[in-house]
Amino acid sequence: MKLSRKVKDILSWYESDNPGTKANLARILMEGKLGGTGRMVILPVDQGFEHGPARSFAPNPAAYDPRYHFELAVEAGLNAYAAPLGMIEAGAASYAGAIPTILKVNSSNSLSTTKDQALTGSVSDALRLGCSAIGFTIYPGSEYQFEMMEELREMAEEAKAAGLAVVVWSYPRGPMLDKVGETALDICAYAAHMAALMGAHIIKVKPPTEAIFLDAAKKTYDKSPVPNLAELSGRITHVVQACFGGRRLVVFSGGEAGTVDSMMAMARGIHAGGGNGSIIGRNTFQRPKAEALQLLSDIIGIYKGPAA
Repeated sequence: MKLSRKVKDILSWYESDNPGTKANLARILMEGKLGGTGRMVILPVDQGFEHGPARSFAPNPAAYDPRYHFELAVEAGLNAYAAPLGMIEAGAASYAGAIPTILKVNSSNSLSTTKDQALTGSVSDALRLGCSAIGFTIYPGSEYQFEMMEELREMAEEAKAAGLAVVVWSYPRGPMLDKVGETALDICAYAAHMAALMGAHIIKVKPPTEAIFLDAAKKTYDKSPVPNLAELSGRITHVVQACFGGRRLVVFSGGEAGTVDSMMAMARGIHAGGGNGSIIGRNTFQRPKAEALQLLSDIIGIYKGPAA
């Protein structure tokens, strides 16, 4: 595999990492239809844990089968497929080497009343299954945020030593945050920065809104306003800037169920703002396969084009 100049440049950002970790990061960046561009589209399928099987897969019953998601990611030409332990185990042999995989090593569920996640996978599981990376969620703002950060630090240290990359889902939530606060620009940028500080190679956050949530932050943003705040692209640029001046890979979630037009508009905003791509789950696998493949093809087409 010959690395593109863009991928070589990205790998240079991660100065402390060993060749194994850089090789696995390169596997993700060089895979699929966006291989070599520095852009990514990843399929995450952890919603069965988070929301339950019917809420996740009933709209498209074929998606109850874990092999369906491997096939969807491969046929769409995506960069990687991320899922919890059992989902990856169910197709590990059949799809070995077909697409880079990311083992989601902690999970929550909708029966819980606390903003926390349980450890549901390990670095040794990821190595056994041939994964390129582990995925870990933190909840900045939760009553359990510090325990989650400590778990991430330990697991990231082990993963990097074993040559795996680390992907961090950084989702603000907790008693001081309402629904507006969870996706406010200042909070999203803060959460993304925390993930970078924790050593993430790839950071996943939600697309930010125009809201500024913290009173202390409002004073700063009044004095140093975000250019183009009213446009998603301007807000994406700000979140990327919060990740070491754009020297960390940042992808954005697909969000709640949306129309094709809204998904395309989101991809355009992420692309124009300098984001590295999308990590889209329910908005693809809940659609019939042909529709999902067309949507993913169209989104990939946006990321292949020149940035606005």
